[in-house]
Amino acid sequence: MEETRNLVQLRGTAAAEAQLSHENHGQRFYRFPLTVRRLSGQTDTLHIIATSWQLQQAAGRPPEEGGLTGCRLSVEGQLRSFNNKSGCGSRLIISVFARTLAPTEERDLNCIQLQGVLCKPPVLRRTPLGRCISDMMLAVNRRYGRADYLPCIAWGQVAMITGRMAVGDPLALEGRVQSRVYTKVVEGCAQERVAYEVSIMRLTEEAEP
Repeated sequence: MEETRNLVQLRGTAAAEAQLSHENHGQRFYRFPLTVRRLSGQTDTLHIIATSWQLQQAAGRPPEEGGLTGCRLSVEGQLRSFNNKSGCGSRLIISVFARTLAPTEERDLNCIQLQGVLCKPPVLRRTPLGRCISDMMLAVNRRYGRADYLPCIAWGQVAMITGRMAVGDPLALEGRVQSRVYTKVVEGCAQERVAYEVSIMRLTEEAEP
């Protein structure tokens, strides 16, 4: 089987204009929020990283000229993590690095396939109503020796299975990328923040015991 896998497929609506994120080897990369509606009606707002050329192809104009907000877009790429050392906001920044970006008329979609290894002991807990939840951190290797560290959450029977796993165990899964608003108290002041995680829908064949 493959040692790693990282594939994200999204369809949703651009919620704001793209802003310059960084430059690499003369290529400009932009960041913008994409809203993806769940079947329940709840919305996840996910951050997409795309090149200037990709955005121009999708919106019909360069990102500096605007026009992206409200566009229906299809994204295929990888979920990436970045360790924020600025001291401002969340320490682990999660974004979708777009390999393809195109206009779409199809309904919203949020699907991710991951395969990697656990890099922290899973935390198994229960809700006040007794439902099992498992929190874990999955390391998924990239090329050139780098890796992405991706927080994952599982519920019910899948939580029971993953909660018994150990650091270094392989894990393959399918699920969705979700955003979650929470409140953190910093120096006595409540701050609203957003966490990003992979909600596991099912374990794929390779990961089941």
